[in-house]
This record gives sequence, C-alpha cells and structure tokens, in this order.
Amino acid sequence: MRTEDTGPDLRHHGDAEVRDDGAALVDLAVNVRAHTPPDWLREEIAASLSSLAAYPDGRAARAAVAARHGLPVERVLLTAGAAEAFVLLARALKVRRPVVVHPQFTEPEAALRDAGHTVDRVLLRAEDGFRLDPAAVPEDADLVVIGNPTNPTSVLHPAATLARLARPGRTLVVDEAFMDAVPGEREALAGRTDLPGLVVLRSLTKTWGLAGLRIGYVLSAPETITALERAQPLWPVSTPALAAARACVSPHALAEAEQAAARITADRAHLAAGLAGHGIQVAGPPEGPFVLARVPDGAAVRHRLRDLGYAVRRGDTFPGLDANWLRIAVRDQRTVDGFLEALRVALVSARETT
Repeated sequence: MRTEDTGPDLRHHGDAEVRDDGAALVDLAVNVRAHTPPDWLREEIAASLSSLAAYPDGRAARAAVAARHGLPVERVLLTAGAAEAFVLLARALKVRRPVVVHPQFTEPEAALRDAGHTVDRVLLRAEDGFRLDPAAVPEDADLVVIGNPTNPTSVLHPAATLARLARPGRTLVVDEAFMDAVPGEREALAGRTDLPGLVVLRSLTKTWGLAGLRIGYVLSAPETITALERAQPLWPVSTPALAAARACVSPHALAEAEQAAARITADRAHLAAGLAGHGIQVAGPPEGPFVLARVPDGAAVRHRLRDLGYAVRRGDTFPGLDANWLRIAVRDQRTVDGFLEALRVALVSARETT
C-alpha cells in the first residue's frame, strides 16, 4: 500500500532516550558497543590530529576498505556514517517506486521523503517472526531497502532470501550496519559483485563506539559509487574518521570484532533468558547486538525503567510496531542482571496501576 503520511516519528532515534531529561541513565537504548573505542583505536585517532591542517585524503582508507572486502576501490565510497549514505541514495538515484521493508531503521525512509519521493512500506509481521517473504515486495519496486541484521527486530535474513530481491532495473540496498556483530558475518552480502543493483552499507560506529566521529561506507557497482560521490560535498569524511576507517578494517581489528561478536552472542543469550524468566519473549531468534521484546504496558514499563535508572528504546516510532515493543541493547551480564531486576520492579508497578 502506498503511504503518503509518515505516521510514526521517523526522526526519533535511540540517543533521545538517554538525552531527554539529562538523567544519569544506564544506556540500553543505543546500539553502540559499550566500553569503546578501545585504547589502540583512540591512539590511532589521536595520532591523526597532527594532520588537521591538511585537507582530508581518503585514498588510503578507501583502499583499505576495498582490500578488506576483496573489491576494487571503484566499488567503495566512504561516508560520514552509514546514515549519510541514505541521504546520498535518496538524492542521487532516479527511482519511481521506492520500497522500504519495515520495521527497520527509519532514516532511509525519512531521507527518501525529504528528497520528494513517495515511499511504499512492506510491513513484516511479528507472527511471521519478522521474516521476509520476497514475494511481498512489489514487482515494480525499483529501489528496495532492508536491514540485515535488521534494526530493531534483530532478525538475520538469509543471504539467499535477500538475493532473490535483486534484478536488473532495481537497486537493492542492504543495510549491514550491524553485520560485524554477527559471528563469521554469515549471511553478509558485502563483497558480492554478482547481484545486479546491489548496494551494501556498512557502519564502523557500532562495534567500535565511534558514533560521534561518523564513519561508514558504501559498496556497490562503480557507476553507482560515482553517482553517489557526485552528490557528496567536498571532503565529506574528516581526517580522524579516515584514520579510524583504516584501523578498523585491519586484520587486528577484524579479529577483535570477531571476539566481540562471540561475547555479544553469549550476553544476548543471557538477556533473552532473563526476559523469558519474566514471561517476556523476544523477536527472532535475535542475531544482532540488541533484542526486540514485546512487553505488556510497554510505555508504562519504559517510563518506570527510566525512574529506576535504565533507558531502553521505544518501539512505536518504527512503522509496524506499537508502544508495547521495546528494543534493548545487549550489555555485559552484570549490567543485564541489574536491568532485569529493575524490569521486575517496573512490571509489578505497571500491573498495579492498570
């Protein structure tokens, strides 16, 4: 169904849950890995500050990203975070019927609407496990956007399922911002060159705690990269961000990211088991560094959790979800145990007031 109104607040993001009233909250709302960036990465970024008098030169970082994925540099574009890529796609590509698969990160649809496009939504259903049926995407869609693993559902779609969406005359945008939190990056499409119209987005801000630095990249066919690059301003990525990009795709960093993904897997299982102990199931099975939970009286529980010192991400700003859905970032087991106790109190409080 073609949607003219935006419905939910597409510009609401997790950082607002922590910043709203300035309270000192334990942050389970933002999907950035805790205790990052690591010291070695801070040192790499700090070392770049001596070069700030010169304009940024992205050639080395671009080559490093290309090598990491086994691609020629002509297939790589560095961006100020993956979010910038959505704006570039919306402005640079000539499309007639863009489709965004929801629930997912809302910035792609917001960027498309800001660029004057009318956007169709394909809404995945909880009763289907938020799994994609490629047949649900309109045949005449010439731009399709989907996340993998998807924010906020934490569902990891099979690469073969997503590949069925690719066809000549269509741009298929797969947001893999959280793929490096999946052990082995299974189901990744980054590095594939056999699928027509494929555009893969990656972020380096989540695993490495660089949300304030803004660094990500696009992988696609050279002609698409050229079109997006023309829509960028001059020097879009800062020198410190370029230094971070080079460092974060090094063999050492990739090994550390894989270790972090294994820890996230264990911590996520602990969180899901604790939620189940409160009678709360999560969507999925979850594969990202967060879970999506359906909580009775979710809005009241979320507000009570704030009173108890914990911030979680409201779900009702994602198309296809309502206020009873909460997204919860995976944290270490000690932090999760504190959260689960606060959740017990919040659930009791919500029941007593209804």
